[in-house]
Amino acid sequence: MANVHHPRFMAFLDEFQKLIDAALPDREILTQGTPLLAQLIAQDDWLPSEYAIASPTRYSQYLLHADPQDRFSIVSFVWGPGQQTPIHNHTVWGLIGILRGAEHSQGYAQQPDGSLLPEGDPILLTQGMVDAVSEDTGDLHRVSNALADQPSISIHIYGANIGKLPRSTFQLDGTRHQFISGYSN
Repeated sequence: MANVHHPRFMAFLDEFQKLIDAALPDREILTQGTPLLAQLIAQDDWLPSEYAIASPTRYSQYLLHADPQDRFSIVSFVWGPGQQTPIHNHTVWGLIGILRGAEHSQGYAQQPDGSLLPEGDPILLTQGMVDAVSEDTGDLHRVSNALADQPSISIHIYGANIGKLPRSTFQLDGTRHQFISGYSN
């Protein structure tokens, strides 16, 4: 079910669908999917305005496409100034491409006692950049809009329907809270 019908998005969706249909290992999906997403976000003319609206209270997640078999989903994340996620996991592979603005992504490592510590410095992702998450490459992070005066928009692709998938948020002491993110549309 595609909610976006612009030819650029539909061509991307067709290519990504072929990648998923090939039943490749997650690492290969991330490797081959990165340039596909980079090509999509290189042009900023395809995202309908209704999927680019920032909420004044929290970041928004707009479903752009959900695979009928829930093998992957494509979501537009819209971040108002200063908005951020809690520390969270995904439990599936994911690709994140910056369409507009910039984001900070801070990875976290779980310690033997269950607590969390920042892993390295925050990564600054700017327009056109693509990042990946997975169980192998790091699945715990906090994301924030890097811009104090304007919204940022990133396009996320996940290896499941992320709006149906049980995941967790975390406190630094390791306290975990299960949630299902849902969508703003």
